[in-house]
Amino acid sequence: MTGIVFHRTDSRPEVVAFYLDRLGFVEWLEQDAGCTILRRDNLLLGFCDGDVAQTDGLVTIVLEDRAAVDDLYADLADVARDPPAVNPEFDIYQCFLEDPDGRTVEVQTFLHPTPPAP
Repeated sequence: MTGIVFHRTDSRPEVVAFYLDRLGFVEWLEQDAGCTILRRDNLLLGFCDGDVAQTDGLVTIVLEDRAAVDDLYADLADVARDPPAVNPEFDIYQCFLEDPDGRTVEVQTFLHPTPPAP
């Protein structure tokens, strides 16, 4: 089963550019009805035109290791809330960013073994 998480945005070109240019997503599908669906590995995100941006929820990007989190943080420090840190409750290494709509984006890696991603 495949799924897509959709968000409404009132600034689709800027939001799409952020995910493409700064977070490494690629365009998967452009819909004439005003939606752009982006893909990064097995994560599909759709951004659709709306009067108000939906910023509830959390977009989480899982990377392979701490070095990858650090590298992405270095590229995105201007939109980061804090530097990466260990979260002992979940045994992860993470940082939080903000996209152009103000939506929270978490970048993390698990510090414990996990099953293979689908």
